[in-house]
Order: sequence, then C-alpha cells, then structure tokens
Amino acid sequence: MSHSFLQTKLLLDWSDMLPSKIEADINHALTLALGGIEAISNLLEAETVLEYTNTFAAFEKALEPLNTAWGFVNHLDSVNNSKDLRKAYNAMLPTVTQFYTDIPLNPNLWKVLKRYGQSESVAQLSPTQQRHIEETLADFKEEGADLPDTKKDQVRKIQKELAELTQKYSENCLDATNAWEHIITDASQLEGLPESALQAAKESAQSKGHKNAWRFTLEATSYIPVMSYAKNSTLRKTVWQAYQSIGREDPYNNQDLVTQILKLRHTYAQIIGKDTFAEYTTNRRMVKNGHSASAFIESMHTQIKSAFDSECALLKDYKASKTGQAEEALEPWDIGYWSEQHQKEHYQFDDEALRPYFPINKVIDGLFSICEKLFHLSIEPVEAIYIDPETSQKDKERNPKQLPEVWHPDVKLYNLYDTQTKHLLGSFYADWHPRESKRSGAWMNYLRTGSRAETHTPHLGLICGNLTPPLKETPSLLTHHEVETIFHEFGHLLHHLCGMVEVPSLNGVNVAWDFVELPSQIMENWCWERESLDLFARHYQTDEPIPQDLYEKMQACKNHFKAMGTMRQLSLAKLDLDLHRDWVQDSSQAVDDYLKNRLKDYHFNFSTPTRPIICNFGHLFSSSTGYAAGYYSYKWAEVLDADAFTRFQKEGLLNPTTGLAFRNTILAKGNSEDPYQLFHDFMGRKPQTDALLKRDGIIA
Repeated sequence: MSHSFLQTKLLLDWSDMLPSKIEADINHALTLALGGIEAISNLLEAETVLEYTNTFAAFEKALEPLNTAWGFVNHLDSVNNSKDLRKAYNAMLPTVTQFYTDIPLNPNLWKVLKRYGQSESVAQLSPTQQRHIEETLADFKEEGADLPDTKKDQVRKIQKELAELTQKYSENCLDATNAWEHIITDASQLEGLPESALQAAKESAQSKGHKNAWRFTLEATSYIPVMSYAKNSTLRKTVWQAYQSIGREDPYNNQDLVTQILKLRHTYAQIIGKDTFAEYTTNRRMVKNGHSASAFIESMHTQIKSAFDSECALLKDYKASKTGQAEEALEPWDIGYWSEQHQKEHYQFDDEALRPYFPINKVIDGLFSICEKLFHLSIEPVEAIYIDPETSQKDKERNPKQLPEVWHPDVKLYNLYDTQTKHLLGSFYADWHPRESKRSGAWMNYLRTGSRAETHTPHLGLICGNLTPPLKETPSLLTHHEVETIFHEFGHLLHHLCGMVEVPSLNGVNVAWDFVELPSQIMENWCWERESLDLFARHYQTDEPIPQDLYEKMQACKNHFKAMGTMRQLSLAKLDLDLHRDWVQDSSQAVDDYLKNRLKDYHFNFSTPTRPIICNFGHLFSSSTGYAAGYYSYKWAEVLDADAFTRFQKEGLLNPTTGLAFRNTILAKGNSEDPYQLFHDFMGRKPQTDALLKRDGIIA
C-alpha cells in the first residue's frame, strides 16, 4: 500500500495526497506510533537498562511519522479545503486526538520516562538532551500524567470535545466568510475607492458571472479598502455589519461553541490542578502566570490611555469639521475612513501612494536579499509543477522532468542554504493569495523538522498569506502593511529553517508562546528603514525607489493614531485573558454583556454598539489551545523585538556580524535554552521596555 501522507522524502507529491487516502494513511501512522510507544512502555517489565536512546529519543522518534502525516492533513485543510477533505479530516480527528491525549495518561510509559528522567545518568547527557527530558516531563505532568484514572477519563473526554468544537468553529468562520458577497452596479456608490480595489472588485464580479458590476467580499483584500476609502458611509456600514456577523448567524453560528470551549478549557485546567486555563497556559512561559500577563496589559493600557483618548477626540472633531455635524457621533465603520482622510489632509500621505512601489516579486526578492546579507544565507527558487489530483493522478507525462509538486498553481518553492557551509538547511513553499478554499489570515508552519544530530537533513516549511492578488493588467501590488506581513511570517520561517537543535521537538518555533513572535516581529523593522527599503521598494513600471518626499511622509505617519491601534491589540489581549481568567469563574453572564463592561475603557464610545470579535477570532477558538490566554504575547514580544532591534540600529541595519549573532543566539537555538537566556545572549542584558514606547512615540 502507498502511504502518501507518510512520504519520507523531503519534497512531497501533493497530487497523491487525496482525501480518500487519509483514513488508511493516518491509521497506518497511528499503528507505527502505537508500536513505538508500546516498546518504550514495556522496558521496565523486560528489565532493559534505561538509556536516553531507548526512552526519550525513542519517544521522539515514535511520534514523528504521525506528527508529520497529520501535519500534512492539517495543512491541506487550511489551503485546499473541500467537502471531501473536511469529511475525511473530521472522521479521523477523534481518533488522532485520543491518541495524543492518551500519551501522557499512559501509566507504563510515564513510569519509564519518569524513572530514567530522574536518574543520576541524566547528568552525563548534553545540555540539550537534559532540557528535552525536563520539558517532556513537564509536558506529561501538565497533561495529566499524575492524575487518578477517573480524572484521566475526564481529560480524554474533554480533549476530544475541544478538538471537535474548535474544528467546527474554524469551519463556520470559513463558510460564513465565503457565503457573503455584495454586488454593486451603480458606480456612484464607489466614490473614493482606489483604482486597484475597483479593478479587483470588477474582476471578482466577472468571475462570478456578473457583468458591469463590482463584487465585494469579507476577505481582507476586499474588506479593508472599503473600510478605508469608500466615501459612501452606507456601503461601509453594510460591509462592517456583515463582517460583524461572521460566526453569529445560522447556519454558521459560533456563539454556543465559544461558551462550550471556554468552559471545557476551564474544567480541564482545574482537573490538571490550575485555577484557570490562563494559569495553565502561562505557567511555563516567560510571563510565568496569568496575573502577570494581565498586569502587563493593564500597565500598557495605563501608559497609552491618555494618548488614546486624545486621538479619539481628535478623530471625532475632524469628522465633525468635515461633515458640519458637530453632534454626529463617530460610528465603528467611520474609523478607517476618517483616519485615512485625516492622514491625507495633515500629512499629504495616502497609503495607496506606496502600492506601486511594492510589487510582490520585488518585495520577496528584497526580503531574500536582506536575509542573505544579514544571516549568511542563500535562497534559490526551485522549479516545481502543479498536477491536479482529480484529473492527473500519477500522470507522469505531465511531469517528464520529475519536478517537485506544489498544491496550487500559485505556490512557489525555494531552497535555503548556509553560505558558509554550503549545506541545504531546508526548503519552503510560499502561497500568498486568497481563494475560497483557503482560510483567512497569514501564517507559517513547519511540515518536517530535519535532523541536527549525527547527520544533518533539511527542514521543510511553508509560508501562507491572503495578500492582494494580481489583476489582468497589473502585477500584485501590495500595501505597506502587507509587506510587513510577508516579513513577519518569513521571520517565523527562518526560526524553523535555521534551527540547529539536535532534538526536533525543541527546534525552531517550538518555544515559549510569548517568545515565538520575537523572530517574526523584529523582521518588520526592515520595512521602515531607507537602507533596506531601497533594496526592494521599486516602482513596478519605472524601477525607481520611493521618492524622498514620499518616504518622509511615510515616516511622519508611522505613529499616526498609533495609540488607537495599540489599544485595539490591548483590548484583544484583555478580552482573551479576562475570558480565560475571570468569566469562567462565574459564567452566568452572557459573554457579550460581560465583555462590554470589562472593555469599556479600551474602546471608543460609538453611537452604534459593537459586539466582541469572539465568534470570528480564530487565534483563540480555532484549535484546542492556539493563542488562548496567549494573545498578550504579541505585545509582549513587541517589547522584545523593539529592544533587540536597537542593536541593529547601533551596529548597522545590514551588518552581517550582528545578523549572524541573531541567527546563532536566537534562530538556531529554538527551545534548547530558557528564552530569557537567549535574549541575554544576543543583547548582553535583560529586556527593556523603553525601546517600544519610544518607537511608538509614547515617550521621547
């Protein structure tokens, strides 16, 4: 039998990975994993001498086939969702969830690992192997290894329910987004929209059979231009209301799922021995506990509240001055539009003016160039082919060169090399544009972690987004925010591909959740500096760099209404922490009502009430844990990235010595050491908060 989801070669035959093969392939992977677990579990009964190789290393090896195969299935569910794939995925989800839940609840396995992990011989191992043991034992305890049997049964039941509920939540978000469209035939309603948005809407309408019309959707590349530029407030309101309704209306209603997920997480945490899910998740992160995470957000809130209030008053007065209606309230669908109008008038700057300077191919080439200079890397494109799995299965005539495959015609493939050793560190796929079968947002993921022990084998990863697609007559021209998105996700990818940790589960992005955004967020800084921008910000027609006057306007606007943007991030972090720390203690109050009171100092006082984003907040509710009680980590890591970037500013933005130091102390180390130690190794001191406050214009 051919097990397509268990391929051992680095690059994959995606056309062979059909929904019809998932059940057989995953069951085979489960059989292999169960066999490996059983062999370890029987070591004491067989009176075998316990060693690192036959305990913790064997445990790592036993899980690899299933981790990889199930990772492939999850990936395809994210980028090529279909009815058949969804059915196959959901059919196997309970079985796979039960397997992973059962691992720490296996008494014989736990007895073996604990016996060796607490033995004196551990002191003779390498520091990385010792950390592997320490982290694994902590994982087992955190997931119920020491619980009595009755509570273990409860844990199994809860984890199964959480997996199914969060998957349904994710499917509802995708389906609700795809179900909505708004067709306009009267061009007068579209005043203010940039030509790029109008052309995209026209081509979208044509693709759906609408002639002489414009089609708008809830995808970011359609939604954001309307909210930022449409002069017609009725149009903005229509689109805003539709976005607010994602996950809140039948048949895609997530409201009950949210409360069920929150209560199950809380129950799970208490079974494990923690007061709340926030205490459970933060216990081994940099922040250490839920109280400290909340205190961090409250501290940031205090520091920006005055600036936020001033910006809100300024925006309200500005709208009144332009409409002549002093008593007219600011509505939630006004923020983006009137912020943009204020920026145009007071800074003579329109974000759309930058778009011609950011053709996606030049942006990507520039990103690669910067990373090559800084981190001693070489990134090379790989010729690849798309084979439709439905019509060209095993059709070798379509692929005479035996080229590696991609899962969609838009996907690109690259190799990444170390320029000093000439070693292939890894390969990665890039999938940048939206489609209905693809989930929203942008993300990086790892498909396979290579070996960094006795032999070196390449890593494999991917990077995805939903960026402005090309039009019939123009290439993909990005907003500056989309450029930041590419740099951000590539930082995550470098964290994986540059990993040099001998234990795969400690490699790359497998770090404390509030440290994982440091490598990604620091990359965004190069999107603002003249020296780095000149490497890629080139007009798509003339190849001219951004004019100096436009660059100066861009810099002047960097912190335009910055406190409002920061407050939104803080409000999401507070929403997350409060739900997982406080609401679950007394869930008698409806979540919407509870959050309205808790977040009142974090929001503008609109005339039209807004509803929390909880029904369309995939970060929190699209997986069993995800960013739950961890959304604060974006702002936490922003403190780290702003501080760490000051070293580049002092020593040179493209200084290869500094870049190599960052690669060797942060990117290469994964979770092999404590994150505070890794930061100290790069900066020579503890993190300081002043750099972020200065960068954001909060302090001088």
